[in-house]
Amino acid sequence: MERRGNGRPVGELLRHWRTRRRLSQLDLANLAEVSTRHLSFVETGRAAPSREMILHLTEHLDVPLRERNRLLLAAGFAPVFHESTMDEPAMDAVRQTLRQVMVAHEPYPAAVVDRHWNLVDANAAAALFLDGISTRLLKPPVNVLRVSLHPDGMARRIVNLGQWRSHQLGRLRRQVEFTGDDQLAALYDELRNYPGPDPSDVDAGPADVVLPLRLRLADRELAFLSLVATFGAPLDAGVAELVIESFFPADAATAQFLHAR
Repeated sequence: MERRGNGRPVGELLRHWRTRRRLSQLDLANLAEVSTRHLSFVETGRAAPSREMILHLTEHLDVPLRERNRLLLAAGFAPVFHESTMDEPAMDAVRQTLRQVMVAHEPYPAAVVDRHWNLVDANAAAALFLDGISTRLLKPPVNVLRVSLHPDGMARRIVNLGQWRSHQLGRLRRQVEFTGDDQLAALYDELRNYPGPDPSDVDAGPADVVLPLRLRLADRELAFLSLVATFGAPLDAGVAELVIESFFPADAATAQFLHAR
């Protein structure tokens, strides 16, 4: 009989992730180099997978570390991956690394967010994004996507709001599809209902090869390109979910303004 945790059986969870990744049983069996018969037995509960088999299959399914723990628990095994929060002593080295990266990025803006796009940390230069933002949007936890797209947030200062909104919603939609996270799905539903122009209202510039964020600040327009980074080889779910978003000037005028500032 299939072992169960407090929620769905492990075989059902494995089938859920396989179908989410749009793989047939044969596809996954070939990738993981296991028999289709055994995989079928595992998914239907006729065979109980070992701890090693669960980790092997979830690696090939690219299941988030937090969800791999959930599958292990559903099968009656202890979690393998830590799920640390940023205020734990074990995260001291991570916090210091993040702080070094952001300080070194000055005078350009940079921020760190968690898996739900809540702000973890930011450098001093990121403050220029918050000019004129409603104080209610800045009450912790500060959600950077909400701040970006809310009509009382950055949205009213984003020159190419249609394009930027489409980009942010598309990225969030793909994240929802990848993780199956209900909280992210709720955030996506909230954000897509905010008022905003159609993406076709603002065309990319003829020289643009990457979509810039064009931000109005007083009597000038600033242009930024963003770069996203994550930790390599994380063994902790909390660390794996952290994202550093660094902004670089997309033109000489923006670079000159940031250095002078």
